[in-house]
Amino acid sequence: MAKLGVGELSGLREGLLPTQRPADVDYRLARQATLDDWRRGSLGRDVLCDAQPMLRRNAVECGTPTSETCPVCEDYEVSHVTYVFGPRLPAHGRCISTPGELARLNARRAGLTGYVVEVCAACGWNHLVRVASLGRG
Repeated sequence: MAKLGVGELSGLREGLLPTQRPADVDYRLARQATLDDWRRGSLGRDVLCDAQPMLRRNAVECGTPTSETCPVCEDYEVSHVTYVFGPRLPAHGRCISTPGELARLNARRAGLTGYVVEVCAACGWNHLVRVASLGRG
């Protein structure tokens, strides 16, 4: 797996994770299916807007702002919150707040996994956006 350079971090679209890595899994179709079910009345808003308080705080404090309006409340912009899990990291993972922090983790030998979650801090909407491999493991 190629090492991620700091210059590659500047134009990221979804959270702080690099795009188009070999192990990327994109959850846009699942997101759309969930929203379609909600619009048809198959899912309640309480099921969609169930973000834990810490996730909502991380969206405000550590999230990457987007220009996308929340698909549920349609009043606020969503943020992408990036978490990394792997060896020698806390069991609850690490919330990444800067590209430099991600670059340091990506330089590790161990295989790490990064997750980007779309979150509306106002209404609690949250959905997994993407999963990617990090590190050189």
